[in-house]
Amino acid sequence: MKRLILMRHAKSDWSDLTASDHARTLNNRGQRGAEALGEWLCGLAIRPDHALCSDSARTTETLSRLALGDVPATTTRDLYLAEPDVMAAALRRMEWDCVLMIGHNPGCAMLADMLLTQRPDHEAFDRFPTCATLIADFDISSWRDLKVGTGTAVHFTVPRDLTK
Repeated sequence: MKRLILMRHAKSDWSDLTASDHARTLNNRGQRGAEALGEWLCGLAIRPDHALCSDSARTTETLSRLALGDVPATTTRDLYLAEPDVMAAALRRMEWDCVLMIGHNPGCAMLADMLLTQRPDHEAFDRFPTCATLIADFDISSWRDLKVGTGTAVHFTVPRDLTK
């Protein structure tokens, strides 16, 4: 059994119009959202064995604010604004049972949609808004065996769900 925690980065800060897209950090709402998602994961007792993260400032800050402790992480430019096939290929190279992948849209939304047997009944799933998080299980022994339409959605949430 393999588990994917697929997360879109938290809400980014657009106040510095001179900053490149890659360099944008999180705004206050994004910081709170990432922290809430970290608490949510801890409350579910779900801890990734490894994190795979785009190397943009907003994705690495999202990972940091999850406060997962000493979870080993790989940051890579390959996931920056990556298409879902690139994201799936990166996942297929993983060796760990539970992988957290933090990326960008539209790649995250498209990957989530293509991997699942059935979409979660959540109004935000199609949009996969900032800090949206899908937890999906796959009945495979190796990520190399990952195929389209084989994942079971276990949880899906967005920060707004956690602050109600």
